Amino acid sequence: MSCWKVTYLLILCVFASTLLFAQNAQNSFTKNNFYQAMAGTDAAAIDEQLDLLKLAAVKDKTAFEGALLMKKASLVGGPKKKLDLFKKGHQKLEAVIEKDSSNAEYRFLRLMIQEHAPKIVGYRKDMEADKNFIKNNFKKLAPVVQEAVQNYSKESGILKPGDL
Repeated sequence: MSCWKVTYLLILCVFASTLLFAQNAQNSFTKNNFYQAMAGTDAAAIDEQLDLLKLAAVKDKTAFEGALLMKKASLVGGPKKKLDLFKKGHQKLEAVIEKDSSNAEYRFLRLMIQEHAPKIVGYRKDMEADKNFIKNNFKKLAPVVQEAVQNYSKESGILKPGDL
């Protein structure tokens, strides 16, 4: 094989690798995108985050998945589908909180869901405790989570910006 063909193949391989890396970086789970999806009303964005979570090596995967499923329950049609998604997400999030109740981010996820959950599902009993826990541990949260909490507090009926 001539030298120019080898050089051409090498350049082609480097270019393809760069494109693949850029595509994978764009299509990976990030907390910024997760919290944007949680704040929105787009079921497709929730599905995208769920798909990204399946492939991600994220420590808090179960908590994020549980929160996304419960959020998705509010965006889909049909009472049975809503209830099934909510229950599945509830089991995941509560199992993680039971194992690590000192994780303020988990408690924030639960607070977001509880505040918007229909009263009929009976998922509102920990709101005040979660709010106080988040208040007391806000400065220990990662900056991206602090930003999400601050943004949420602007619209929340229970967690106010002055609490932080």
